Amino acid sequence: MTGQRGLGMLIPMLPSKLTRVLLLSVVAAITLLAQNQKQKAAPRDWNRPFPPHKVIGNIYSVGTGEISSFLITTSEGNILINSDFESTMPSLRANIEKVGFKLTDIKIILGSHAHCDHMEADAMLKELSGARVMAMEQDVPALRKMKPGGKDHPIDHILKDGEEVKLGATTQKAHLTAGHTKGCTTFSMQTQEAGKTHNVVIVCSVGYNPGYILWNNKDYPQIAGDYMKSFKTLRSLPCDIFLGPHGSFYDMEAKYARLAQGGLNPYIDPAGYKAYIDLKEKQFLEEFDRQRKAAGGN
Repeated sequence: MTGQRGLGMLIPMLPSKLTRVLLLSVVAAITLLAQNQKQKAAPRDWNRPFPPHKVIGNIYSVGTGEISSFLITTSEGNILINSDFESTMPSLRANIEKVGFKLTDIKIILGSHAHCDHMEADAMLKELSGARVMAMEQDVPALRKMKPGGKDHPIDHILKDGEEVKLGATTQKAHLTAGHTKGCTTFSMQTQEAGKTHNVVIVCSVGYNPGYILWNNKDYPQIAGDYMKSFKTLRSLPCDIFLGPHGSFYDMEAKYARLAQGGLNPYIDPAGYKAYIDLKEKQFLEEFDRQRKAAGGN
């Protein structure tokens, strides 16, 4: 088929006004087709619905099929980890209600890291629930710039590395695992089920996004060192239950499907936790080395 540019060159040569109109319509149709094809190739739907469910103990998964939110229930109210996008709020509210709670039960809002797919809706959720927003100090500057609809990003308490967040009988410990963002925060806790205590780790992320500069990063000079410290920190944490801000990190969909089969809770996955850290460290070192060599570094 003749390209759009070729058609445009032919149009002035055509004697008939009607023919020119028809050809212009063809050009418009080709352009629309290209736009539709581009839309089909767009990134996956971050707000794809997924059934809310109990993970184990007092931990519930209330996020979408792509981005995870966790409701931690206590006798004094609940903690939510990751508010996600503002556009996620309707499904977040519905999922929380489906597992038997309300937005107004949330007393503390935490977040894994200062990216909009995990913490954009903090202001909206605070307004709806009255909860306090807490964030790791190194991520505060980035969060201050996150202003959906012009709203200031609320931060009621700034967390320090290793600080404990307590509500009821539940204690969350905030671990700085920087690199993905400067204040990337992994949360650890314990939960009980069937008379057993389980160590839970809700990983922030130790992956790198396309375009991340790992070698000679002038805006974040310590990025490589932070990643290496984070791998070490994660390896030091006892983990039975491995969770994270994206379901793909911890194979959520497969584990959810296995929940209905009974038997051992599939979320008990210490081997999966170790495999995730090993994979991400390998990928990081390979990309770091590639960038170093490309820049002529030793």
